[in-house]
Parts: sequence; structure tokens; C-alpha cells
Amino acid sequence: MSTFISSKSNLLGLGAAFIAVTLFSVNDVVVKFLSGGYALHQMILIRSGLGFVMVMALILPFTGGLKNFRTKHLGKHIIRGMFVVFAKMMFFLGLAALPLAETVALLFISPLVITVFSVLFLGEHVGRHRWAAILIGLVGVVVMIRPGTDAFQVASFLPLAAAFGYAALHIMTRKMGGTESAVTMTIYIQMTFFVVCLLIGLAVGDGKFAAQDDPSLVFLFRPWDWPVASDAPLFAAIALASAFGGFFISAAYRDSEAALVAPVEYIALPFSLLWGYLFFDEWPDAVALLGMGLILGGGLYLIWREALANRS
Repeated sequence: MSTFISSKSNLLGLGAAFIAVTLFSVNDVVVKFLSGGYALHQMILIRSGLGFVMVMALILPFTGGLKNFRTKHLGKHIIRGMFVVFAKMMFFLGLAALPLAETVALLFISPLVITVFSVLFLGEHVGRHRWAAILIGLVGVVVMIRPGTDAFQVASFLPLAAAFGYAALHIMTRKMGGTESAVTMTIYIQMTFFVVCLLIGLAVGDGKFAAQDDPSLVFLFRPWDWPVASDAPLFAAIALASAFGGFFISAAYRDSEAALVAPVEYIALPFSLLWGYLFFDEWPDAVALLGMGLILGGGLYLIWREALANRS
């Protein structure tokens, strides 16, 4: 009986992870599509505002109501939220300048960075196999960004910075332990997004720094503009993806083994290849595909070795 429950729980977790990855993938496509017409902080402000309303209306009533606002770790929630804001903004700025699949692939060094951070900040032990996986992933990064060649773009460092932000986020989540629910974490992340982007908008939303040549900087400093009616469904889509994607991925890691859930997140890479080809006429060259393969291989090997270590 316990085996059946465990298997059922894992199956539900895998389903939740797949839904989350699909929602995040759709979110990336829409953000890249809208990046040519709106400022980044305006988009995230609208997304987080709508996302918060969706959480309040569609998730909160079924998960304990207003008691989800209660927390003894408000400061940690704010710090964790700032890491998420930093990671998301760096990733989205990268999307404005880089092909979709390459941006997503560079973000996937985050499991490697998390492992390094766990050694530095949590005192965890990492064996030679996992260090080898980290090395393979880093070689993949070098292959992809091609430093010293004409193909190199400074914007490649943006998704790498995002990966460090995500790693810090996960370390914070481990430190906060099991006292906070997935809904509570989602609420405070949406609130942090809203406040930070509102402050950025008040500071630079008039477009006084908009005269930039780099597409990422243009995306960051473009003046706010009233959204056109035809874009309303797109803003609703990214709000839905943000609110429910965060909830489902938290539920996935809560209800099933991390070693089963983590590889599902890598489905985002073939998704990004497909969406990039269909919507933006993008397809990586052979060198970029090789780098993606190394990052993917290093990350999956790392997850496998961590699963073996945890079982032993």
C-alpha cells in the first residue's frame, strides 16, 4: 500500500512539474515577443499585479485563505524575493538580445551553481563525480558563449547571472526549511516583484535613459506605454504562467522525489528550441547545440549522482 501511495505521489509530482515547465516556457515566449514594445519593469509590474490577483482569487480560497499571509520569516521572504526578481530580470533582459533556446540553455547551469553554493554556504560534501559534472557544464558554457570570437555577445552573461540568482534562491529556500507553504512563498514573491518594479518605473519609467544601442538596455530603459488592447491576452497569459507555474513547481518538489522532478525541468530546452523555430525563426548552429548538449549532460549527470548519494 505504501509503495502505491509513493508511486502515486511521484506521478502527481511529475505531472505538476510538467505543467509548471510548460507554463514557464509559454511565459518566456510571450515575454520575448513583448520585449520590443514595452519596458521590462512595466511588463513585470503588470504580470505580478495580475498574478497576485489570480493567486488571491483562484489559489488562496482552496489552500487555507488569508492565513497564508502569516509568516515568522518576513525578512527571509524579502531576501528570497529579491533573488527571484534579480534572476528573472537578468533572464528576461537576456531574452531581448539572445535566441530563446540559447538563453534557456545558459540558465540551466543553475543546478551546477546550486551545488557549488551548497558546499560554500551549507557545508555539504560533493564527490568527484559531481565536480566532473560541474566541469562539463562549464565547458558547455564556454562553448556556447565563444569568448574571443565574433560570435561572442556580452548579453550571454545575463542568463548566467540569472542562474546565480536562482541558485541563491534555492539556498534561501533550504535555509527557510519546511515552515513556509508554497502559497505563502508565491504570495511574497509576487508582492516583491510588484514593489521593486514599481520603484524602478518611478525612477526610470519616463524613458530618460532610453537612448541605448544594446537591445537589453533598450528593454530595461524604454519608457512606459499604455498597453494596447490586443496585448491584453498576452499579459494575462504571462500572469497566469507566473502564478500557477510557481505554485505547480513548488507542489512538484513537495509531493515527489527531487531526483524525479528535476530532470523534467530540462524539458524546457526542447520546448525553447521548438518555440524559437516556430515564432522567431531561430535555430542554433552546431557549436551552440554542442554547448547545449554539454550543459544538459552535466546537469542531468549531476542530478543522477545526487540521487545516488541521497539514497546511500
